Amino acid sequence: MTKNNLDIYHELQKHLDSMPVGYPVTESGVEIKILKHLFTPEEAELAINLRYYAEPLEKIYKRVKSTGMTIEELDQQLTKMYQKGLINFGTREEENKVVKYYANAPFVIGMFEYQLNRLTPEFIKDAQKYFEEAFLEKEYNKTGIPQLRTIPIEQSIENERNVASYDDLRSIIENSDKIALAKCICRTSKDILGTPCKKTELRESCFTFNRAAESYIHRGLAREISKEKALEIFKKAEDDGLVLQPGNSQRPMCICTCCGCCCEVLSNEKKLAEPARFFATNFQAKVDEAECIGCEICLERCNLNAITMENGIAHVNELRCIGCGNCVPTCSSGAIKLYKKKEEIIPPINTKATYMAIMDKKAEIARAEKN
Repeated sequence: MTKNNLDIYHELQKHLDSMPVGYPVTESGVEIKILKHLFTPEEAELAINLRYYAEPLEKIYKRVKSTGMTIEELDQQLTKMYQKGLINFGTREEENKVVKYYANAPFVIGMFEYQLNRLTPEFIKDAQKYFEEAFLEKEYNKTGIPQLRTIPIEQSIENERNVASYDDLRSIIENSDKIALAKCICRTSKDILGTPCKKTELRESCFTFNRAAESYIHRGLAREISKEKALEIFKKAEDDGLVLQPGNSQRPMCICTCCGCCCEVLSNEKKLAEPARFFATNFQAKVDEAECIGCEICLERCNLNAITMENGIAHVNELRCIGCGNCVPTCSSGAIKLYKKKEEIIPPINTKATYMAIMDKKAEIARAEKN
């Protein structure tokens, strides 16, 4: 090592914070504690030499060969870091040979989720503190372009014909070549801490698709399942009142099934007065007051505390409702329905485009702050 170990971790934090999905500092310094959980000093120094976009091993080696490391040693070390869930890895066939590519992984969606099989109470507590103290406010909510979006459950839009493919769960599943199923890292974390989910018994309920599915399977984090099995699990998730949150693109790499008690996004966003501002959603729940019988089932179903009772009638707070539709199928009188918003939010074409849009918005915000 050529630098003080603590300096290395601070430098890595700054490096990761320059990515499209950054890694902002906190007053408590918990972000450094997390990096120490994950990286050895040597691994941190190597990670500083990676970029958020994938680069071939040979190009990365040019930046580190002055250390005396051989390209074979670099490959071995990067492979180990990939196996620890610290970075991303892939291969491409170029000129009749397989070329290895490596890249930094963001904290979310990335390093945090990749720790699924390596969780400890200490890491979980530090990660939760980081979400609460910095990540949601300083990063996830900063640009208005979230990494995840909310789509309605199937049972809530059975009679809605004008649903875009990116808002239609079945279309997303049918258009996926490979599907992998993993345990929910948030609910798994809560189990480890002794505070299990209040909404569902489901644990294997996080889905990745296509190349992301291959990566999760290769890491040993997930298993491949059929489209029929996926739809079966989604039906159970919907019955239990979980929110469907795919990646915020027209071709999402994942879908999370989230609850307001465990999900780090939902549980922290619902503390805000107007959480709906930070969700990408095209639907809104509304109550026909003449039909409502005041059964209050919808209160329990809502994960964002968006429904209140006034004079025995349910009311939906539009500033809290994220259009998940969980209140619709269990409404005993059919008073609650999901409606499409007048202004549709069209998500970026793919995950890369989402990250680029986030980066562009950050640059725009930085210019405005300078002026």
